[in-house]
Amino acid sequence: MRCAAWFGRMCVAALLLVAGPVLHSARADDGRMAAAAADEASQGPRAAPEVQAPAARREVMAMLHLPPAHYRADGYGGSYLNDTGRIARRKLARDLARRHGLELVSDWPMPVLGIDCYVFALPPGADAERVAAALARDSRVEWAQPVADYRTLGGDPLYAAQPTAMHWHLADLHRVATGRKVTVAVIDSGADEAHPDLAGQLAGRENFVEGQAYVAESHGTAVAGIIAALADNGIGIRGVAPGARVLALRACSERAGGGGGGGIAHCDSFSLAKALNFAILRQPQIINLSLTGPPDRLLQRLLDAALGRGIRVVGAYDGQAADGGFPASWPGVIAVTDGSAPMVAATPAAMRALSAPAGRGRALSAPGRDLPAPLPGGRYGVVSGASYAAANVSGLLALVSELKPGAALAVRAGDTLDPCGTLAPLASACVCTCPLAVASTVAEAPRR
Repeated sequence: MRCAAWFGRMCVAALLLVAGPVLHSARADDGRMAAAAADEASQGPRAAPEVQAPAARREVMAMLHLPPAHYRADGYGGSYLNDTGRIARRKLARDLARRHGLELVSDWPMPVLGIDCYVFALPPGADAERVAAALARDSRVEWAQPVADYRTLGGDPLYAAQPTAMHWHLADLHRVATGRKVTVAVIDSGADEAHPDLAGQLAGRENFVEGQAYVAESHGTAVAGIIAALADNGIGIRGVAPGARVLALRACSERAGGGGGGGIAHCDSFSLAKALNFAILRQPQIINLSLTGPPDRLLQRLLDAALGRGIRVVGAYDGQAADGGFPASWPGVIAVTDGSAPMVAATPAAMRALSAPAGRGRALSAPGRDLPAPLPGGRYGVVSGASYAAANVSGLLALVSELKPGAALAVRAGDTLDPCGTLAPLASACVCTCPLAVASTVAEAPRR
């Protein structure tokens, strides 16, 4: 089935009906997904039920120094299995808990930063900022901070319904690159590796949500599919980078139930830090963070570690936050909006620091409205929000990484990405509509 260039939601709906499975729809700025009205009993295999997100955690984290690696003969590298210093570090943490009236609830090694992270539960009535400040005054603690909360933003039958198919000339892009040998770490809720459009597309999966097993969820599945759904498999959509592989790192959990709550995932500093540390150690070319929350020192340090290793980090721009939200506001992170939020246009000179200081948020604009996307249980839905615009950009970066890792993204006049203008100079060939592609890259291509 083909759609004219002016297709809208009516055409999208028709295409979805042809595709077969019962679908969900979504129209929230933060990417929420509404429950389908149809009888879901006929939808075939189901993923595990969504997990009720925990209430806001009243906890603090303390970072303890690790001795330099060359002084340690235990091969410490992210595992406690043979770490002879573990007993001493836990004893220190228990001593801190006793002195400050706290409960030690969890810990995780962060070899990327040379620290161990210990999580303490606060007693009733305690102020997290004051407790963190008291812990930080101990000379054995590198720093301490409250645990912060984060949330997500919101031959393929559905290919013609994808905005990237028309606006990004996706089929033309795939003639020169598909993201081969590129890994994108998706730190999100759980992605459904059993979905037909993601079969064989996951490089691995890990769970970092405390007290829960890995489960397939809506937001993470949609983000992973937009990035790397299979191409020409006769079903569903085509990912921006179908040749890439996704490292699915579950650091967020979704609320149970349908309606407005489905697809909204919640995370915290600790789960995100564990996932970031894991990702950095495995050196993906790209890390996708389709979420937002307050600035966090531990996460900032980990982002710097990732960027310092040449990993490109993509964040969803929060239009309700003055600076675009964190991590999108952090220098070096590529902030992305779906075009519904006001922003300052990015320029090629700003590509290495697309996130400006507070109050001067910059972001790139990419398709993020009415996107068909996979959902758990072999289903599909229509999603909207900066979360999914960020996923499109992560997919584009995977194409770039196949051709020339680290190459800049081209931007049209204004603020929107120019995928054709980005790939044309890297492929040394005409990619899309040749005159337009050449014109858009004259001022955008990096000097050689």
